[in-house]
Parts: sequence; structure tokens; C-alpha cells
Amino acid sequence: MNISQLKNSITTIVNSDASKSQKLQAICDFLKNEISYYDWVGFYFKNGDKNELKLAEFAGEPTEHTIIPFGKGICGQVAVSNQNFVVPDVSAQDNYISCGWKVKSEIVIPIFVNGNNVGQIDIDSHTVNPFSKNDEELLEFVCLKVADIY
Repeated sequence: MNISQLKNSITTIVNSDASKSQKLQAICDFLKNEISYYDWVGFYFKNGDKNELKLAEFAGEPTEHTIIPFGKGICGQVAVSNQNFVVPDVSAQDNYISCGWKVKSEIVIPIFVNGNNVGQIDIDSHTVNPFSKNDEELLEFVCLKVADIY
């Protein structure tokens, strides 16, 4: 994983003339295509004034989890904790929402705008324990860039 090249590509996407939705979709598509163990990449954002997340752009198999209550599953827990959550093996998690039998691990990084958690990027992998500090660094960078266009 060449983090510098990946960050440069993300910056290029964010700085393009595309709409916010097109940029978010391009980020999802790019990450899924560039990183072999990113099998599903999506953004969830706070759903108005409700204590729930709503699925926005994503790349990968469709999911029935388009609305996630705060506190439920990995994404819902990140909405409450405001902390990165790396799950090496989803089968070891009590509070996990299964998006499919192929998913073995997950990483969720929150997006902050003016100190408020407005959403997150969610990555599912069909590989057990593939995520490293490099993934966290890259995805934290992605979230900073997404905050600029939110």
C-alpha cells in the first residue's frame, strides 16, 4: 500500500469539479478497486436530527442496512464513541450487524465537521484481520478530505 499515492489520488478526487455525491462515489470506487481486501466501501451520515445513520454512496454488494440506529453494530457504536473501530474478526463481536456471510472484518472511521461526528467511512473485508495502522492513517485522511466537502 503506497499511502502517499493513495492520498494524492483522494485529493485529486476531492478537488475535482464533480458534485459532492460524485466525489463520494468516486472515493468508494477508487478505494475498493485499489485495495484488494476492501470488499465493500461506503459512507454513512447522520440522518438529520435522528439518532441514526443513513447510507450514502458505496461500492460493493447492496446492503439492506441503509439505516443504522446509534449504538447498533460497528457503525452505530462509532456514531456514539467518536472513535475509530477496527474489528479483526466480526464473529467475535456481540454487537455486530451482519452485512453478509462473506464479511470477516470491518473498519469504521468517523468524519468530523467542526468537532461534530457527522458520519463515517465503513470498510468490510472478506479477509480476517487485514487492517493495519496504514489503513487507519489512509482512512483518517479520507475522512478529513470528506469533511472539507461535507
